[in-house]
Amino acid sequence: MMRTILMLFTGGTIASVKTENGLEPILDAGQILSYLPEIEEDIQLRTIQVCNLDSTNMDHRYWMKLVDVIEENYIRYDGFVICHGTDTMAYTAAALSYLIQNSAKPIVLTGSQQPIQMEITDAKKNLQDSIMYAADPESHGVCLIFDGKVIAGTRAKKTQSFSYHAFSSINFPELASMQHGKIVRYIPEEKPSEQVRFYHEMDAKVFALKLTPGLKPAILEAVFAEYDCIVVESFGVGGIPDSMIEDFCRLMKQYPEGSRVVVMTTQVTYEGSNLATYEVGRRIKGRFRYLEAFDMNFEAAFTKIMWIMGQKGLSFQEIEAMFYSRINYDLLLF
Repeated sequence: MMRTILMLFTGGTIASVKTENGLEPILDAGQILSYLPEIEEDIQLRTIQVCNLDSTNMDHRYWMKLVDVIEENYIRYDGFVICHGTDTMAYTAAALSYLIQNSAKPIVLTGSQQPIQMEITDAKKNLQDSIMYAADPESHGVCLIFDGKVIAGTRAKKTQSFSYHAFSSINFPELASMQHGKIVRYIPEEKPSEQVRFYHEMDAKVFALKLTPGLKPAILEAVFAEYDCIVVESFGVGGIPDSMIEDFCRLMKQYPEGSRVVVMTTQVTYEGSNLATYEVGRRIKGRFRYLEAFDMNFEAAFTKIMWIMGQKGLSFQEIEAMFYSRINYDLLLF
Protein backbone atom coordinates (compact mmCIF):
# COMPACT_ATOMS: atom_id res chain seq x y z
CA MET A 1 0.00 0.00 0.00
CA MET A 2 1.43 3.37 -1.05
CA ARG A 3 2.10 5.81 1.82
CA THR A 4 2.48 9.51 1.09
CA ILE A 5 4.75 11.66 3.26
CA LEU A 6 5.03 15.45 3.17
CA MET A 7 8.47 16.73 4.19
CA LEU A 8 8.74 20.27 5.51
CA PHE A 9 12.16 21.92 5.48
CA THR A 10 13.12 24.78 7.79
CA GLY A 11 16.93 24.91 7.53
CA GLY A 12 19.23 23.98 10.40
CA THR A 13 22.50 22.04 10.42
CA ILE A 14 21.13 19.36 8.10
CA ALA A 15 20.82 22.02 5.37
CA SER A 16 24.06 23.82 6.15
CA VAL A 17 27.26 24.24 4.18
CA LYS A 18 30.62 25.58 5.30
CA THR A 19 31.14 29.29 4.64
CA GLU A 20 33.86 31.71 5.74
CA ASN A 21 31.54 32.70 8.59
CA GLY A 22 30.84 29.15 9.73
CA LEU A 23 28.03 26.72 8.95
CA GLU A 24 25.04 28.37 7.29
CA PRO A 25 21.69 26.80 6.19
CA ILE A 26 21.74 27.13 2.41
CA LEU A 27 20.58 23.83 0.86
CA ASP A 28 16.96 23.63 -0.20
CA ALA A 29 14.59 20.66 -0.02
CA GLY A 30 15.57 19.23 -3.40
CA GLN A 31 19.29 19.46 -2.68
CA ILE A 32 18.88 17.73 0.69
CA LEU A 33 16.86 14.87 -0.78
CA SER A 34 19.49 14.34 -3.50
CA TYR A 35 21.82 13.05 -0.76
CA LEU A 36 19.24 10.65 0.65
CA PRO A 37 19.60 6.95 -0.27
CA GLU A 38 16.74 5.39 -2.19
CA ILE A 39 13.48 5.21 -0.26
CA GLU A 40 11.23 2.14 -0.31
CA GLU A 41 9.00 1.94 -3.38
CA ASP A 42 5.77 2.09 -1.37
CA ILE A 43 6.66 5.51 0.11
CA GLN A 44 6.02 8.64 -1.92
CA LEU A 45 7.67 11.90 -0.82
CA ARG A 46 6.59 15.47 -1.44
CA THR A 47 8.44 18.54 -0.12
CA ILE A 48 7.71 22.11 0.95
CA GLN A 49 10.39 24.65 1.87
CA VAL A 50 8.81 26.52 4.79
CA CYS A 51 11.89 28.61 5.60
CA ASN A 52 15.67 28.23 5.67
CA LEU A 53 17.18 29.48 8.90
CA ASP A 54 19.43 28.62 11.78
CA SER A 55 17.11 27.25 14.45
CA THR A 56 18.42 29.88 16.88
CA ASN A 57 16.08 32.20 14.96
CA MET A 58 13.06 29.87 15.26
CA ASP A 59 10.10 31.34 17.17
CA HIS A 60 6.28 31.18 17.42
CA ARG A 61 5.80 32.85 14.03
CA TYR A 62 7.45 29.90 12.27
CA TRP A 63 5.55 27.42 14.46
CA MET A 64 2.36 28.98 13.08
CA LYS A 65 3.64 28.58 9.52
CA LEU A 66 4.26 24.89 10.17
CA VAL A 67 0.76 24.50 11.61
CA ASP A 68 -0.77 26.26 8.61
CA VAL A 69 1.08 24.08 6.10
CA ILE A 70 0.21 20.84 7.91
CA GLU A 71 -3.45 21.83 8.28
CA GLU A 72 -3.70 22.75 4.58
CA ASN A 73 -2.23 19.38 3.58
CA TYR A 74 -3.51 17.16 6.39
CA ILE A 75 -6.06 15.24 4.33
CA ARG A 76 -3.67 14.62 1.42
CA TYR A 77 -0.84 12.87 3.28
CA ASP A 78 -0.38 9.91 5.62
CA GLY A 79 2.41 11.52 7.63
CA PHE A 80 4.66 14.54 7.99
CA VAL A 81 8.41 14.93 8.55
CA ILE A 82 9.84 18.30 9.61
CA CYS A 83 13.57 18.88 9.08
CA HIS A 84 14.71 21.31 11.77
CA GLY A 85 17.84 22.63 13.43
CA THR A 86 18.69 20.87 16.69
CA ASP A 87 19.13 23.87 19.00
CA THR A 88 15.41 24.70 19.31
CA MET A 89 13.91 21.48 17.96
CA ALA A 90 12.64 20.43 21.41
CA TYR A 91 10.74 23.72 21.73
CA THR A 92 9.16 23.24 18.30
CA ALA A 93 8.24 19.62 19.08
CA ALA A 94 6.57 20.71 22.32
CA ALA A 95 4.82 23.67 20.70
CA LEU A 96 3.40 21.54 17.88
CA SER A 97 2.16 19.02 20.47
CA TYR A 98 -0.16 21.76 21.77
CA LEU A 99 -0.94 23.44 18.45
CA ILE A 100 -1.84 20.17 16.69
CA GLN A 101 -3.75 17.88 19.03
CA ASN A 102 -5.36 14.45 18.52
CA SER A 103 -3.49 13.83 15.28
CA ALA A 104 -4.07 10.30 14.00
CA LYS A 105 -1.22 10.96 11.59
CA PRO A 106 2.43 11.17 12.68
CA ILE A 107 4.21 14.53 12.73
CA VAL A 108 7.93 13.79 13.09
CA LEU A 109 10.71 16.28 13.76
CA THR A 110 14.32 15.45 12.97
CA GLY A 111 17.61 17.01 12.00
CA SER A 112 21.30 16.30 12.36
CA GLN A 113 24.48 17.24 14.17
CA GLN A 114 26.45 17.23 10.90
CA PRO A 115 25.36 18.65 7.51
CA ILE A 116 23.96 16.11 5.06
CA GLN A 117 26.59 16.87 2.39
CA MET A 118 29.47 15.84 4.68
CA GLU A 119 31.03 12.42 4.14
CA ILE A 120 30.43 11.41 7.76
CA THR A 121 27.02 12.58 8.91
CA ASP A 122 24.04 11.46 10.98
CA ALA A 123 21.63 13.28 8.65
CA LYS A 124 20.88 10.40 6.30
CA LYS A 125 20.03 7.90 9.05
CA ASN A 126 17.85 10.39 10.93
CA LEU A 127 15.93 11.21 7.75
CA GLN A 128 15.50 7.56 6.79
CA ASP A 129 14.31 6.65 10.30
CA SER A 130 11.86 9.56 10.36
CA ILE A 131 10.40 8.76 6.94
CA MET A 132 9.98 5.11 7.87
CA TYR A 133 8.30 5.97 11.16
CA ALA A 134 6.02 8.54 9.53
CA ALA A 135 4.97 5.97 6.90
CA ASP A 136 3.93 3.38 9.49
CA PRO A 137 0.13 3.22 10.06
CA GLU A 138 0.71 2.59 13.80
CA SER A 139 2.43 5.98 14.29
CA HIS A 140 0.42 8.94 15.60
CA GLY A 141 0.93 12.42 17.00
CA VAL A 142 3.98 14.66 17.39
CA CYS A 143 7.36 13.11 18.13
CA LEU A 144 11.07 13.74 17.65
CA ILE A 145 13.38 11.14 16.12
CA PHE A 146 17.12 11.33 16.54
CA ASP A 147 19.89 8.72 16.71
CA GLY A 148 17.30 5.94 16.54
CA LYS A 149 15.25 7.25 19.47
CA VAL A 150 11.56 8.05 19.10
CA ILE A 151 10.68 10.65 21.75
CA ALA A 152 7.27 12.15 22.54
CA GLY A 153 7.13 15.77 21.40
CA THR A 154 6.67 17.08 24.93
CA ARG A 155 9.49 15.02 26.46
CA ALA A 156 12.47 15.81 24.23
CA LYS A 157 15.45 17.88 25.36
CA LYS A 158 18.78 18.51 23.71
CA THR A 159 21.29 17.21 26.26
CA GLN A 160 24.46 16.91 24.14
CA SER A 161 25.99 19.79 22.14
CA PHE A 162 27.96 17.83 19.54
CA SER A 163 27.29 14.10 19.93
CA TYR A 164 25.01 12.19 17.58
CA HIS A 165 22.92 11.07 20.58
CA ALA A 166 21.96 14.70 21.15
CA PHE A 167 18.42 14.25 22.52
CA SER A 168 17.04 12.57 25.61
CA SER A 169 13.52 11.71 26.71
CA ILE A 170 13.07 13.42 30.07
CA ASN A 171 11.06 11.81 32.89
CA PHE A 172 9.33 9.50 30.42
CA PRO A 173 10.38 6.41 28.40
CA GLU A 174 11.16 6.62 24.71
CA LEU A 175 8.12 5.68 22.63
CA ALA A 176 10.13 3.42 20.32
CA SER A 177 13.50 2.90 18.71
CA MET A 178 14.58 2.45 15.12
CA GLN A 179 16.70 -0.71 14.82
CA HIS A 180 18.10 -1.97 11.51
CA GLY A 181 15.23 -0.55 9.50
CA LYS A 182 12.52 -1.72 11.90
CA ILE A 183 10.39 0.05 14.49
CA VAL A 184 10.60 -1.43 17.98
CA ARG A 185 7.73 0.05 19.98
CA TYR A 186 7.98 0.27 23.76
CA ILE A 187 4.71 2.12 24.32
CA PRO A 188 1.79 1.10 22.08
CA GLU A 189 0.26 4.18 20.49
CA GLU A 190 -3.51 4.36 20.54
CA LYS A 191 -5.20 6.14 17.67
CA PRO A 192 -6.83 9.34 19.01
CA SER A 193 -10.56 9.00 19.58
CA GLU A 194 -11.19 12.69 18.92
CA GLN A 195 -10.82 14.59 15.66
CA VAL A 196 -7.56 16.43 15.02
CA ARG A 197 -7.62 20.02 16.20
CA PHE A 198 -5.39 22.86 15.01
CA TYR A 199 -4.69 26.01 17.03
CA HIS A 200 -3.41 29.27 15.55
CA GLU A 201 -2.74 31.52 18.53
CA MET A 202 0.08 31.68 21.06
CA ASP A 203 0.99 34.36 23.57
CA ALA A 204 4.64 35.27 22.96
CA LYS A 205 4.76 37.39 26.12
CA VAL A 206 6.08 34.58 28.32
CA PHE A 207 9.29 35.18 30.26
CA ALA A 208 11.69 32.56 31.63
CA LEU A 209 13.14 33.75 34.93
CA LYS A 210 16.10 31.62 35.97
CA LEU A 211 16.82 32.06 39.66
CA THR A 212 20.47 32.57 40.57
CA PRO A 213 21.97 33.14 44.01
CA GLY A 214 21.58 36.81 44.93
CA LEU A 215 19.23 37.73 42.05
CA LYS A 216 17.81 41.22 42.78
CA PRO A 217 14.01 41.47 43.07
CA ALA A 218 13.98 44.80 41.22
CA ILE A 219 13.88 42.87 37.94
CA LEU A 220 10.36 41.67 38.71
CA GLU A 221 8.73 45.08 38.23
CA ALA A 222 9.84 45.26 34.60
CA VAL A 223 9.07 41.60 33.91
CA PHE A 224 5.50 41.84 35.25
CA ALA A 225 4.90 45.06 33.29
CA GLU A 226 5.97 43.54 29.99
CA TYR A 227 4.99 39.84 30.17
CA ASP A 228 1.74 37.94 30.75
CA CYS A 229 3.41 34.88 32.23
CA ILE A 230 6.61 34.24 34.17
CA VAL A 231 8.04 30.72 34.12
CA VAL A 232 10.30 30.52 37.16
CA GLU A 233 13.22 28.11 36.89
CA SER A 234 13.71 27.54 40.58
CA PHE A 235 16.40 25.66 42.49
CA GLY A 236 15.94 21.96 43.27
CA VAL A 237 12.37 20.87 43.88
CA GLY A 238 11.17 24.49 43.94
CA GLY A 239 10.81 27.63 46.01
CA ILE A 240 11.27 31.41 45.96
CA PRO A 241 14.09 33.13 47.91
CA ASP A 242 13.25 35.34 50.92
CA SER A 243 14.49 38.39 49.03
CA MET A 244 11.89 38.00 46.25
CA ILE A 245 8.74 36.55 47.78
CA GLU A 246 7.17 39.84 48.93
CA ASP A 247 7.64 41.40 45.49
CA PHE A 248 6.06 38.36 43.84
CA CYS A 249 3.05 38.61 46.17
CA ARG A 250 2.66 42.36 45.66
CA LEU A 251 2.87 42.20 41.89
CA MET A 252 0.47 39.27 41.61
CA LYS A 253 -2.13 41.30 43.55
CA GLN A 254 -1.46 44.40 41.46
CA TYR A 255 -2.75 42.86 38.21
CA PRO A 256 -6.24 41.43 37.51
CA GLU A 257 -6.57 37.70 38.16
CA GLY A 258 -5.64 35.67 35.11
CA SER A 259 -3.78 38.54 33.41
CA ARG A 260 -0.49 37.48 35.03
CA VAL A 261 0.42 33.84 35.60
CA VAL A 262 3.41 32.35 37.39
CA VAL A 263 4.57 28.83 36.49
CA MET A 264 6.98 27.23 38.94
CA THR A 265 9.45 24.74 37.51
CA THR A 266 12.99 23.60 38.24
CA GLN A 267 16.46 24.02 36.77
CA VAL A 268 17.12 20.34 37.44
CA THR A 269 16.72 18.22 34.30
CA TYR A 270 15.34 15.04 35.82
CA GLU A 271 12.59 14.12 38.33
CA GLY A 272 10.71 17.44 38.32
CA SER A 273 9.50 19.80 41.05
CA ASN A 274 7.52 19.47 44.25
CA LEU A 275 7.03 22.74 46.13
CA ALA A 276 5.48 20.92 49.07
CA THR A 277 8.84 19.39 50.03
CA TYR A 278 10.57 22.33 51.75
CA GLU A 279 9.43 25.37 53.70
CA VAL A 280 10.72 27.73 50.95
CA GLY A 281 8.24 26.09 48.59
CA ARG A 282 5.32 25.59 50.95
CA ARG A 283 5.25 29.20 52.14
CA ILE A 284 4.09 30.57 48.78
CA LYS A 285 0.98 28.39 48.86
CA GLY A 286 -1.89 30.69 49.79
CA ARG A 287 0.16 33.85 49.20
CA PHE A 288 -0.63 33.94 45.47
CA ARG A 289 -1.96 31.57 42.84
CA TYR A 290 0.52 29.79 40.63
CA LEU A 291 0.95 26.70 38.48
CA GLU A 292 3.53 23.99 39.06
CA ALA A 293 5.19 22.06 36.26
CA PHE A 294 5.89 18.92 38.34
CA ASP A 295 7.52 16.39 35.92
CA MET A 296 7.00 18.47 32.76
CA ASN A 297 10.00 19.45 30.63
CA PHE A 298 10.84 23.13 30.73
CA GLU A 299 10.25 23.28 26.96
CA ALA A 300 6.80 21.76 27.40
CA ALA A 301 5.81 23.99 30.32
CA PHE A 302 7.00 27.08 28.45
CA THR A 303 5.20 26.36 25.17
CA LYS A 304 2.09 24.97 26.89
CA ILE A 305 1.47 28.22 28.77
CA MET A 306 2.10 30.14 25.52
CA TRP A 307 -0.65 28.06 23.90
CA ILE A 308 -3.03 28.47 26.85
CA MET A 309 -2.53 32.22 27.23
CA GLY A 310 -3.00 32.58 23.48
CA GLN A 311 -6.65 31.55 23.88
CA LYS A 312 -7.36 34.93 25.55
CA GLY A 313 -9.97 35.87 28.13
CA LEU A 314 -9.61 32.75 30.26
CA SER A 315 -10.12 32.80 34.00
CA PHE A 316 -7.35 31.47 36.22
CA GLN A 317 -9.47 28.36 36.87
CA GLU A 318 -9.68 27.71 33.11
CA ILE A 319 -5.95 28.32 32.66
CA GLU A 320 -5.23 25.94 35.54
CA ALA A 321 -7.49 23.22 34.14
CA MET A 322 -5.83 23.43 30.71
CA PHE A 323 -2.32 23.46 32.16
CA TYR A 324 -2.95 20.31 34.18
CA SER A 325 -4.65 18.45 31.33
CA ARG A 326 -2.38 15.71 29.97
CA ILE A 327 -1.39 16.23 26.34
CA ASN A 328 0.99 13.97 24.41
CA TYR A 329 2.41 12.40 27.61
CA ASP A 330 3.49 15.80 29.00
CA LEU A 331 2.40 15.40 32.63
CA LEU A 332 2.23 12.34 34.88
CA LEU A 333 2.74 13.36 38.50
CA PHE A 334 -0.13 15.82 38.96
